[in-house]
Amino acid sequence: MKNLNPKLIVLTLFTALTLMVGCDHDDDDNLSANIIINEGPNGDIGGDFTGNGGSTSETFEYQNGLATADYNADITASAGGIFQMIVKDADGTVVLDKSLNGSMEPDSFSGVTSSGTAGTWSVTIILTDFNGDGSFSLSEGD
Repeated sequence: MKNLNPKLIVLTLFTALTLMVGCDHDDDDNLSANIIINEGPNGDIGGDFTGNGGSTSETFEYQNGLATADYNADITASAGGIFQMIVKDADGTVVLDKSLNGSMEPDSFSGVTSSGTAGTWSVTIILTDFNGDGSFSLSEGD
């Protein structure tokens, strides 16, 4: 048997290992998450969200002529993951930061945001490893 070059053996093993790890195929390709924003009459906004284990976020503007907003969120069917709603007033101050965990109760929240500055507010909806569906809404507060 010929004398094999140790460097060649190491290089061959390294290449084979790299190909095996690089070609490892996960089910991650099938993960998805989607947020749909539905604008209502002036001062009202809402949306629907779905997920199949994926993560996504969406930030949008919301015109609020008052200092507070009424909010509601509900997970209608879920097998895990996190839904989060962050609302900032016209000055960029966080007036709401609430989450729902899809694998535990409660499966909804509602109420009135903290008081903030009226004007153009921003709303960020975040789905993290979310598996299920639900909806959310905001309207001018009292």
